[in-house]
Amino acid sequence: MAGGALQAAVLLLGGIGALGTFAVTAMPQWRVSAFIEHNIIVFETIWEGLWMHCIRQVNIRMQCKVYDSVLALSPDLQASRGLMCACSGLALLALVLAMVGMRCTRCPQNPWQAKGCVLLAAGLLFILSGIVELVPVCWVANSIISDFYNPVVNVAQKRELGEALYLGWVASFCLVAAGSMFCCFSRCAENPRSYRYTSPTHPPPHSQSLHSKTEGSYSKSQYV
Repeated sequence: MAGGALQAAVLLLGGIGALGTFAVTAMPQWRVSAFIEHNIIVFETIWEGLWMHCIRQVNIRMQCKVYDSVLALSPDLQASRGLMCACSGLALLALVLAMVGMRCTRCPQNPWQAKGCVLLAAGLLFILSGIVELVPVCWVANSIISDFYNPVVNVAQKRELGEALYLGWVASFCLVAAGSMFCCFSRCAENPRSYRYTSPTHPPPHSQSLHSKTEGSYSKSQYV
């Protein structure tokens, strides 16, 4: 009972990581405009994401526009598109496999061994998706920090870390943690009855008497 509750908690953690990954992929708050030095136009905020860029002004609703071409993006955002899509697919597949490998589900053949393999696959996919998500998030964060401290870059073009990057770090941590726990569960998902000591089987009494009679008759036939 406690093991099932713990598996449900780890599944919830993996689900939070997967939902966070989906949100990070769709959010435009990867790069946020920085209000530094002479850039004091604080009533206008610029957001740059993987799919669109948005402008939010005071007392005016936010306006977003999808990028006209992928080639117009920086190399880090171009690579982040594919990596985040791959990460979302891996997280979704891992979540489905984890739900199949739960104790509350039933397998038609070899339930314990099958669930152990399914949980191991789900754990490895969760870990892989968390590592894949770290690559674009850290890459974009590094480029933002490098441009921020680069004196050659214009002040109006400098950006700060957006909320999507922080959410990406949290989501990747949840995915890796859930995957590690599911890998541990896969070793405990074996049938405990297979390790019980089985006493040697003794032949029934009538078989023993029959065996003794045949031995006696055989010994008499030798002396005749």
